[in-house]
Amino acid sequence: MFGNLLTAMVTPFKEDLSVDYKKAEELAKYLVENGSEGIVVHGTTGESPTLTHEEEYELYRVVKKAVGGKAKVIAGTGSNSTATSIKSTQEAEKIGVDGAMIVVPYYNKPSQEGLYRHFSAIAENTSLPLIIYNIPGRTGINMTPETVARLAAVKNYVGLKDAAGNLDQTSMNRKLTPKDFIIWSGDDSLTLPMMAVGATGVISVASHIAGKQIAEMIKTRSTELHLKLLPLFKVLFITANPTPVKAALEMIGKPVGKPRLPLIEANESEKEQIKKVLKDLKII
Repeated sequence: MFGNLLTAMVTPFKEDLSVDYKKAEELAKYLVENGSEGIVVHGTTGESPTLTHEEEYELYRVVKKAVGGKAKVIAGTGSNSTATSIKSTQEAEKIGVDGAMIVVPYYNKPSQEGLYRHFSAIAENTSLPLIIYNIPGRTGINMTPETVARLAAVKNYVGLKDAAGNLDQTSMNRKLTPKDFIIWSGDDSLTLPMMAVGATGVISVASHIAGKQIAEMIKTRSTELHLKLLPLFKVLFITANPTPVKAALEMIGKPVGKPRLPLIEANESEKEQIKKVLKDLKII
């Protein structure tokens, strides 16, 4: 439905840290030209915690206008408030996005039944296709395969972004869900291993830098490409995402500005590590 390679797009900022919508449009087009079949807007990589709802909705409009018809646009509308998640998803649907990605609620630490009810309530209030996003390293809570399976039976949950970093859990997610329920890796470095146990692709950060190569890796299931790109997958997470990928984009001539506080730009040591990998891969 959404493709095998989706990019979790960064949010470009101007020098004063206001959103640079023109660069967002340009970046979305660039990503699609370089292998992305879908763009996730306003996810963690897009610094969603520091964006206002007005900025969020305008990003959906801008990106949809830029790449609509060429790639799917998925809105990152989840939050740790069920009511807020519903409202954001409904607004995104009015704007005309193709789907929404709903993150497991962070900080609240709900039970598995609470997770099921949260995600079900969102589904009941939209007709958009929805993706579950499980990233326990950031949210503090893990959605179990049994809960994923319950939600896969809900009308419009079409897939899972699995960033739990556990191949056994991915295997169980695949075992317990219907064949047409899509699993994407949420970790670039685990894309190929996860495909071996039933994932179809990745919602990627590294595709900002090596989109065509990642698309080829997915298509050919190439171990050689996986190993070649592994240093890039790793260096883009040497500090909090999206700090490294924003630094890397500047190095390849696609500057998108600094992150907003509380994130900070990469330090000199981190920049040198990123630059070395880009040079070794002949990207710069």
